[in-house]
Amino acid sequence: MRVISDIKLAITKSFIANETFAKIYGLDQSKSFEDQFSKVSFESVLFDIMSIAIYAFEVILDKHYSDVTQKLTEEKAHTARWYRSKALAFQLGFDLKTDSDEFNNAGYSAEQIESSKIVKYSAVVEAENDSRLIVKIAGETDGELNRLNEQQVASFKTYMQEVRDAGVKLTVINYEADKLFLNLQINYDPLVLSSNGQHLINANYPVVDAIKAYMKELPFNGELVLAHLVDKLQQVEGVRIPTIMSASTSWIDENTNSYGDPIGIAVKAIPVSGYFKVESFENIRYVV
Repeated sequence: MRVISDIKLAITKSFIANETFAKIYGLDQSKSFEDQFSKVSFESVLFDIMSIAIYAFEVILDKHYSDVTQKLTEEKAHTARWYRSKALAFQLGFDLKTDSDEFNNAGYSAEQIESSKIVKYSAVVEAENDSRLIVKIAGETDGELNRLNEQQVASFKTYMQEVRDAGVKLTVINYEADKLFLNLQINYDPLVLSSNGQHLINANYPVVDAIKAYMKELPFNGELVLAHLVDKLQQVEGVRIPTIMSASTSWIDENTNSYGDPIGIAVKAIPVSGYFKVESFENIRYVV
């Protein structure tokens, strides 16, 4: 917001630049207002009064804008996207500002603030059979997605209860990765790959690398599409025909807190936890 001196400066500059006033007063437009009028002159006092009046009006407008913005924020029903942004904004060990959904970062370094943001991935969806929002979250360690510990989750849940809209029910999901079981048959080129899938020159395992790359490319809570995985494998050097013989997944059962029986994937699947982890790469059969 402008201060009174800034407002007066804008007025006096406009006054000096006006050709009509310059002619009437005999002003030198290369000089400032202060160089040509004393502080107690009629014009200077008049501009002081005008500046104070304009300043008071701008203060009123700013206050009105702030009040309206706050009222809209308090009354607006937030979207799932807003809840996701709030989940990602969570800071472990920090307090919220009074009557606010933002954290108080005063006195902390940028490094401390960044390291407190432990929720690296989040997705928010509506429950199918209940009036509530499901908030899926995950952290990250050495580039790998992982679940948060109990203390971190407890703090996160308290935070989400503080910032949520009144009446909105939230369920936080912080599970280990959904297990992905793949059974593949790879028709390969023996000039490029060995019978166990190893590249004859680079000594890596291109099919395994391609599967890992595809899993990393999936967005958090993204849909695993088997046809897209086949397309990825088709591009691998030395692979002639990739075939997914079977695919299944299992996830943490919230009632038993353990993995349930694998469920087959016919075409596509969305992970309950928000992310998959391939259980084993041993079920890849290479045929000529």
